[in-house]
Amino acid sequence: MKEKNKHTNPEPGTSRRRFLKKVWGVLGIIAGVEVLAISAGFFSPSKRNVTNGSRNIVEAGNVGDFKLNSVFPFRSGKFYLVRLSDGGFLAVSLKCSHLGCSVLWNEDKKEFICPCHASSFDLVGKVINPPAPRPLDTFPVKIEQGIVKVDINNPQRRNNFNKDQVVYA
Repeated sequence: MKEKNKHTNPEPGTSRRRFLKKVWGVLGIIAGVEVLAISAGFFSPSKRNVTNGSRNIVEAGNVGDFKLNSVFPFRSGKFYLVRLSDGGFLAVSLKCSHLGCSVLWNEDKKEFICPCHASSFDLVGKVINPPAPRPLDTFPVKIEQGIVKVDINNPQRRNNFNKDQVVYA
C-alpha cells in the first residue's frame, strides 16, 4: 500500500503558506498607506483661517461690566481679560509660555496656574513659579465707545511686564 505524503496539498496554489504570505502582504500595504497619510498630514502646512481682521476681534463687554482687580475667562477667544485695581485692562493668553498647556485662574491664590508642570503667574502674567521661561503672552486691547475689544489675531510675545501693555478707558 502506498503511503500518502501529509505535507502535499492536492490543490496547487492554495497552500497555507501562500495564503498567509498574501494576508501579511495586504496588511503591510495597508500599514504603509496609513504611515504615509499620517506623515503627509504632519508635514503639510497648517490651514489658517483667512479673515478680514475684524472677525477675530472679540467684544468682551462694556467697561463698567468688569469689576476692579478681577479676571474674566474668554475660553473661545483663548484669553483671560484682567481688570487691574487701577482700572486698566490686559488680555492675557490661556497658553502657558512653557509648553502651551491651558492655564487656569485660581481665585483664592490670585494667580494663574499651569496644570501640566506647575508654573504659576501673577495677575499680569509674570512668572511666579518656573519652569515657564517668560510671562504669558498678551493680546492687544482697544476700548471704543466704552466697549472693551480684544484682537485675538495678534498674540504678543513678551519677556517682561511693562505698564504700557495695560489699556485704560
